[in-house]
Amino acid sequence: MRIVLWHGYLLGGTGSNVYTRSLALEWSRLGHDVTIVCQERHPERYDVGGARVVVPELPDGLLPVFVLDEYEGLRPKLLQDFTDAELDAYIAANAAAIDKLLPVDLVFLNHVLLGGAVGAASASSFVVKAHGSELEYSMRGNERLARLGAEALAQADAVYVGSEHIRRVLEDVVGHVDRVHEVPPGVDVDEFVPEERAPALAALIAEATRDDADGDERHPDPGNAARFSEFFARDAPTVLYFGKLIENKGVQVLFDALRGLDARAVIVGFGDYRAALEALAPPGTLFTGALEHRHLVHLLPLVDVSVVPSIFPEAFGMVAAEAAAAGVPPLVANHSGLAEVAAGIAAEYPPALRHLTSFESGDAAMLHTRLAELLALSADDRRALGLAARRAVEERWSWTRVAERLLS
Repeated sequence: MRIVLWHGYLLGGTGSNVYTRSLALEWSRLGHDVTIVCQERHPERYDVGGARVVVPELPDGLLPVFVLDEYEGLRPKLLQDFTDAELDAYIAANAAAIDKLLPVDLVFLNHVLLGGAVGAASASSFVVKAHGSELEYSMRGNERLARLGAEALAQADAVYVGSEHIRRVLEDVVGHVDRVHEVPPGVDVDEFVPEERAPALAALIAEATRDDADGDERHPDPGNAARFSEFFARDAPTVLYFGKLIENKGVQVLFDALRGLDARAVIVGFGDYRAALEALAPPGTLFTGALEHRHLVHLLPLVDVSVVPSIFPEAFGMVAAEAAAAGVPPLVANHSGLAEVAAGIAAEYPPALRHLTSFESGDAAMLHTRLAELLALSADDRRALGLAARRAVEERWSWTRVAERLLS
């Protein structure tokens, strides 16, 4: 098939960016001709198989975003703050970029807005993937954007959601939507695998040595190689968080839970809440800046537990599934799409340990207790839990299965 995969942002960092590049890679591996339309200035940094990348020029460089971050060569502005004229210009520019690639067999667009609106303005039939961030951060409570999203989805051949939670949120925000299919995101189970500690640490340091020390918040912190070498020289109980560093992700809850616990933390990510978190962090916490999969696949085998403490609804629990694939037990806040991931993993655990997959959102005391139980397990028992978690990922969330289900 000839496929156009539209994504308004980059190919690294946040969940929908990783989703896009992973889907492009998997479809390419399956033999399809894939073109990614996005704003990635450095596609050579990412493995997208045989896919090519097209970057549309945006009117006045304006990029509609759900959370304000820096973007090279662009002017990010919250979607809800766009004027009608600015929305129209952005939609027209991206629809024109798609139309230049026609005819194709499938136009697949990310985000209800503005992906759905771009698809509706193009000359092609199309399908839309709702990720959730657009719904919660920009569209909820905004009548203008909710109406625009509903009108766009009414013209889509299909609408994909990653979880039952996002299906409910979608209808809550835009009203009833026909032809909705639930297909969760995927994990590359050949990339995220259990690894022995010594080779994992050596590989992590090697990857960090390759990093550009440019100070960009979307890139790893300068000097990570030396910090990793020093931090992991001692094999001590270690808890990992990786994701955006914004208040809604709940890292502050994790810090509260770690107090009085014989464990240290590694915090991976970027965002406007980093400075506040650094002030709150327990002694010995390691902040790394943003890391890519090439780092994470070797970092995960060096930790004992991966925590997703989000206090805001999540479309899915991609980071939890990635940790599980690497054989690291994930512990997540029990709500929204995260609860569905926890349930899938718990189904593979021994009944007496199934409660160790989740905790009540915002409850630092319960998270403390769960972490203490996990860290009190023997290394062999914790390893067995991690392998059980990996089985759940292999059976439910491998990228090959996801890519095939989306096309079918």
